Amino acid sequence: MNFPPMIRLRNKFDASVPVDIEREIISGFRKLVRAKTVKAGASVAVGCSSRGIANYPAIVKATVGCLKDAGLIPFLFPAMGSHGAATAAGQKKVLENYGISENYIGAPIRSSLDTVQIGETEDGVPVLIDKMASEADYIVLINRITSHTEFEHEFESGLLKMMAIGMGKEKGATLYHKAFMVYGYPRVILCAARKVVQTGRILCGVGIVEDGYARTARLEVLSAEEIIHKEKMLLKEAKKLAPGLPFEDVDVLVVDEMGKDISGSGLDTKVVGRILMPLIAEEPEIPRVKRLVVCDLTQKTEGNADGIGIADFVTRRLVDKIDFRALYVNALAGGEPEHAKIPLTLANDREALQAAIDSVGLIQNDELKIIRIRNTRKLSVVDVSMAYQPEISKRSDLEIISGPQPFRFDTNNNLKSFT
Repeated sequence: MNFPPMIRLRNKFDASVPVDIEREIISGFRKLVRAKTVKAGASVAVGCSSRGIANYPAIVKATVGCLKDAGLIPFLFPAMGSHGAATAAGQKKVLENYGISENYIGAPIRSSLDTVQIGETEDGVPVLIDKMASEADYIVLINRITSHTEFEHEFESGLLKMMAIGMGKEKGATLYHKAFMVYGYPRVILCAARKVVQTGRILCGVGIVEDGYARTARLEVLSAEEIIHKEKMLLKEAKKLAPGLPFEDVDVLVVDEMGKDISGSGLDTKVVGRILMPLIAEEPEIPRVKRLVVCDLTQKTEGNADGIGIADFVTRRLVDKIDFRALYVNALAGGEPEHAKIPLTLANDREALQAAIDSVGLIQNDELKIIRIRNTRKLSVVDVSMAYQPEISKRSDLEIISGPQPFRFDTNNNLKSFT
């Protein structure tokens, strides 16, 4: 079969004003220090995420610099639940892969899966946090505020979730995900986060908002007392700026790569319109994607293919890269074994695309609605099939870059790099 030719589009999003990272962090910390007395020489545990956050090394470095200027002694710790294959070395490597190294940041990384219980929620759910962080005088958390892949609420993924799942390491993440099935995501996260705040150890959180081009749009240094209220405000802003597919109805969506550095579920579920969490979450109403093809894993995901079960078709090269221990640990800790199921596996991209097209029904070649993206974070440039052409001309937020042109495959029948 001849695949329909594709048009390359620029998907225009609201652009943010460039952020002076160091200036914003310094300004925020000055306000914080004026409002709160900190004791010189105190230790500070700085919690870092496992997400691929824009400018994350620079943000962490600026934060550590401010702590040192205040006479404090910071160290970094991974606040990422069961990620990094739930090993201390694996979680440290996740940070280093993002450029967060001891030499660059100027602070040691102390990675451990040990936890301590600091109390219980009103529902009797134990609240666990990283043991070394619990022994520090203060805790600072740095994370992106964004939509969660499995629920919708006035707060979703950010500093509150990091206080619960992130700081709870594998044991806490597993426990909380079991509790989600009984009490729901928002209640468990909020109750656990409140317990963490009540310890008095949280010095502040650094909340990050990104725009549709995956660029830093806003930085906020939030005191412990401000986090709950202001995270809700920052999430509203993040959702307004969030990217998405250019069209709601898709016969075949081709995703070049997935990985934990892109989304907690490997793919942003809100972008592809699938959650696949029958015990907890309902499926999104839009977009409506009939068949989903995923071609490869990112290098930074370190073989963790959590979320692969969301796809309908994958390739042999993707499956061959899977670290099944990392995948199973993550899927079980998250209470989402569905995300670890391996879909129909085809020899290469060409065969996977063909299989997807063959399974959408009797649709003429020139009427097939196909979209190809690099990943669910990079959506400013997308390829769409000719069936969308009548709609493109009506949209001021879409610009034709090139095409129509055929799908381009290499000698192994895999799609050539999305450039």
